[in-house]
This record gives sequence, structure tokens and C-alpha cells, in this order.
Amino acid sequence: MTHTTSGPHESERAMFDAEDNGLQQGMGKRQLQMIAIGSAIGTGLLLGSGSRLQQAGPSLAILYLICGFFGYIILRALGELIVYRPSSGSFVSYAREFYGEKAAFVTGWLYWGNWAMTLVADATAVAIYIKWFGQYTTWLDHTPQWLLALVVVGAIFFFNMLSVAIFGQLEYWFSMIKVVALVIFMLIAIGVLILGHPSGDPTGFSLISSSGGWLPNGALPALIVIQGVVFAYAGIELVGTTSGETKDVRKHIPSAINSVLFRIVVFYFGSILLLTLVLPYTLYKSETSPFVVFFESLGIPYAAAIFQLVVITAAISSLNAGLYSTGRIMYNMSQAGSGPKFGARMSASGVPYGGIVMAVIVALAGVFLNYYVPEMAFEIVLNLAALGTLASWVAIVMAHQKFVRLAKRGHFTRPDYRSPFGVVGDWATVVFVGVVLALTAIDYPIGSYSLLATIALIPVFACMWFAWRDRINAIAEERKRTHLPSFRFGADPHEELRLKDG
Repeated sequence: MTHTTSGPHESERAMFDAEDNGLQQGMGKRQLQMIAIGSAIGTGLLLGSGSRLQQAGPSLAILYLICGFFGYIILRALGELIVYRPSSGSFVSYAREFYGEKAAFVTGWLYWGNWAMTLVADATAVAIYIKWFGQYTTWLDHTPQWLLALVVVGAIFFFNMLSVAIFGQLEYWFSMIKVVALVIFMLIAIGVLILGHPSGDPTGFSLISSSGGWLPNGALPALIVIQGVVFAYAGIELVGTTSGETKDVRKHIPSAINSVLFRIVVFYFGSILLLTLVLPYTLYKSETSPFVVFFESLGIPYAAAIFQLVVITAAISSLNAGLYSTGRIMYNMSQAGSGPKFGARMSASGVPYGGIVMAVIVALAGVFLNYYVPEMAFEIVLNLAALGTLASWVAIVMAHQKFVRLAKRGHFTRPDYRSPFGVVGDWATVVFVGVVLALTAIDYPIGSYSLLATIALIPVFACMWFAWRDRINAIAEERKRTHLPSFRFGADPHEELRLKDG
């Protein structure tokens, strides 16, 4: 007769908890909640939405709402897993627990590559933003974009090497600036809707009608930009990575995640909708933040310049979070043997500097991209990063549905904080990702080439796996020997639970 366990098998959980050895719990409730609010408000929304508005028109607001809904599904699934077992390895660690080392290997490297590409995108965005001030200063106008990107990467690398507490403080204030700035924009935009635009031009929903409607360029051009919308949500899963260094995580993570739905509706859908209601979508352009375009149209002295500084802060914030995330993910992978030994290097202050240095090397490669094709650098890395985001979303929901399935069989007790969407939401997200990939494939040339480049990583991952397989398996067996003495080495711990309980 099968009996139900009272909760997660403690020795098994200890095996996976060991992945965070050495990390410092220096993140408090205040920092975690602001990071949860501001982690995804970055270059995807503040810069990338400019080119997306050009292509999709007002329907972009609806796309943000749809992607936001699926983003919320994956966050609730991740939140349940975090409350079950906090880990700085986040869903990479859960992929290891529920699907084994191969799944964790591929998931980890895709996610690390996602954030590495995001670092390039953010550094590129900061350089573009700073060059905008070239209209005021001649020397800045003549400063090459690649040099600005290099300086920014170096500065953020320095701050990330100090401590997690400093990261938390920096990200708190960066996020605060972004949130306050967007609130100010929305209040001013609403004021323009009520009082009228200073130029006397029409505003409101009649502006959408007179500019070609919700789909001025047709349905397909609007749908194709969805990978850029997905990129805008890159970072919402960062609360999972911070869980390994957060105090009282089971109390603070749920409150941080619960605020996400409100944030999606207000900051994403609300901001893009307001942009289309105050100016014709045709006025927005790819290399200028649409928010800056709006403030320029008001004719208020220095208003656009001030918001441009805010946009720079937002991009630096995203870059800061990216370095943090890549460092922790690589540390977790290297601890399990899935990454190079250098990735597990830890400083005296508890900073996993090995993974951070590796990410900076990729970011420096992005600096060369800014040198050779500065006008295309942002769009290229945006598409590559979006594909990595999609992979992480699939990893989260697949781990969650496996966890729920095992809980129904009695191997775990699901926490009180759980996803209201269940496995239905998990599989719906997988279907959504498949649709986005299909749309990316027909977005020629950048989308198509980005997808092909990602597929080309399969043989690369295969070679890496076979090169490190023995070390990965040796570490896994050592962990089982230490924490699971009664288990057969090499077996699935959950299968062992089933046999023991049977």
C-alpha cells in the first residue's frame, strides 16, 4: 500500500540545497520587492518598443498584454517551486531535480546565453541612449558607440564584484527611478489626453482610427514582432535567481510575485496604449525611446533630456541584473559540473565572480558587434536573447508540471502558495512558445538567422556534454552518496521514492 509523504524528502532536498553553499543571504524584503517590480522594465520596453510600434502599430499594446499573461503564468509556477525549495540556480536547479543532469545542462547554458546576449543588448542600448546627447555636445557626438558600450560594461562589472548587498541597493534605486519615471509619464500622458496636446494635434482613440486602426500594417507584421515583446519580459524570472540570497524567502517571494499582474497591466499595456493615444504610431522610430519622442513633442525644455537619463538608468539597471543573474546561474552549473570549474570561483565577500567574468567576456564580444554593425547590434542580440527567454519559460513550466504530477502521486506536499493555473497553464505556455518560434522563423532575415543560430548550438552543447559528462556524473554521485545514502547511484531520486513508498 502506498503512503503519502508529509513533504519533500529531506535528505533529497539537502542534496539540491548544497548547490547554494557559499552564497550570502544579503537581500532583504525591500530590495526583493523593488527588483521584482523593476527587473523587467528595461531596454525591451523603453527602447525596443519604438521599432515595434513602427511595425505593429497600436496592436502592440495587445501583444504586451498577451505575453504578459503568459509571463504571469510562468512566474506563478516558478513561485510555487521557489517556496518548495529556494535556489539561486532557479529553474536550472529544478530542471536538474525533476529531469536530470542533461536537462539542467541545456537549460542552464541557454539561460546563461540569454542573459549574456541581454548584456550585449543593454550595453548597446546605453551607448545609443548616451549618443542621443550628441545633439548637445560635439565631443559626445564623435565618440564611437563601441567605446561607450565598453565603458558601461566595465563600470557595472566593478559594482557586481563588490557584494550582493551592494547589488541589492543599486538595483533597488535603479528600479525605483524606472517605476517613478513611468508613473510620471503616465500621469502626463493622461493629462494630455484630457487637456489636449500642446501642438493642437488630435489625441485619444480617434487618433488610432485616423492612423490606420489597430493593425495599420496588417496582422502578420504585428504578430512577427512578438519575439521583441517577449524580450521585454526578460528578467521577470529574476526573483528565482535571487531566492538563494534572500532572507525569509518563503514569506517575501509570494508577495513579490503577486504584484506582477498589476505591474503588467499598468506599466506594459498601459504605457504602450498611452503612447498610441497621444501621438501617431508613425512618429516612433527604432533608435529613439518612444517615451523620449513623446516628451520631445511636448516642447517642454529639457523634459526629453531628463527622461533620456531615466532610460539610461533603466538600461544600466537591466545590465546590472544581467551580470548578477549570469554569475549565479553559472556558479550553480559549475557546482554541478555543467560549467567550467572557473565558474564556481567565489570571492571572500560571497560573490561568484567566475560566472560574472565569463559573462563580461561575452559582453566584450558584443562591444565588437557595436564596432562592426552598430546600426543592427541591438536588434540582432534582442532576437537571440528572446529565444533564450522562451527556453527558460519552457523549462519553468515543465519543471512545475512534473512537480505537480509527483505531488499527486504522494512524493511531495505542494506548498500553500501554488500556481492557480496548474498543469493546464503549463501546457498552454508550451503551445504559446511554439507559436512564437514559428513567427520568429518567418521574420526574415534577423529572426530567421537568430533561430538558425540557436539551433546550431545543439551540436555545440552535445560536444560540451560529452566533454564534461564524467565530471557531471561524478559530482552527482558524490552528492547522492553524501545526502542520499540509501539510494542506488545513478537512479532517479523520485523513482527511488516511489519504490520506497510502494
